[in-house]
Amino acid sequence: MSYADLPALTIDVSDGVATVTIDHPPLNLMDAVLLPSLRAFVARVRDDADVRVIVFESADPEFFIAHGDMAYLTDPDALPAATRAAIAAAPGSTVPEGLNILQAMSEEVRSLPQVTIGKLAGFARGAGNEFFMYLDMRFAAIGTSGQGQPESLMGILPGGGGTVNMTRLAGRARALELILGAELVGAELAERYGLINRALPAAELDSFVDTLARRIAGLRPEVISITKAAVDAVAPPIPRAAYAVENEGLFAAFGDEVTELAHKLLAAGIQTREGERDHERIANSI
Repeated sequence: MSYADLPALTIDVSDGVATVTIDHPPLNLMDAVLLPSLRAFVARVRDDADVRVIVFESADPEFFIAHGDMAYLTDPDALPAATRAAIAAAPGSTVPEGLNILQAMSEEVRSLPQVTIGKLAGFARGAGNEFFMYLDMRFAAIGTSGQGQPESLMGILPGGGGTVNMTRLAGRARALELILGAELVGAELAERYGLINRALPAAELDSFVDTLARRIAGLRPEVISITKAAVDAVAPPIPRAAYAVENEGLFAAFGDEVTELAHKLLAAGIQTREGERDHERIANSI
């Protein structure tokens, strides 16, 4: 299987492990380039018998995926254009009625036969953290990583599966705290809240994930698929209606006030490297 034509991604397949490195400067935004590439990769790798484990990481030590492109809030054509590109990138993969493209990708990633692992060394906010939560296992570096859903400060809600998957992982009370409080969560608190499997010293993150991925990839392929099926049979499935409620809420929130707020946030430095290092403080000050 060839993955060389996917912009913003570098993919290496070795010993049953596909390492997907997100490389989309300057911030790894979930935009009309990265979103279609991720969806195309997911559609192709599903049938790749040479891949048993997928590790997602970033080429940028500070940002896994910063968040969705702010143009989605300022330009009414930006999100539809990104959606069309993502649909075209994965022919035959449909977007269920009532769901948006990120929600559809959540279901597509979670249903992969391979085991998916996320390695977080830096920041994952908004759509970046939503994508991170889609994965089967997640590991983060103590002292350097941060996860957050800042959408409430922008006048909307996490609409790419964020409300659904954060509630699934952390529970109702903590999901409300993190979504409405819009706090950036470090690795140790993320571990305690169930957002990640383990918080690891930054110097140990790469070796731990690599060892785990190769150990799993060394198993008989049938063991991986039957284990995922058995675990998924116990874990409660995500009702599609939950995604629909989230999607309705997202589009109901859009409007002139949100657009005006988005322009203020951009003017204050959001979606620049310096601004993204201090995203929550800037957003709370507007």
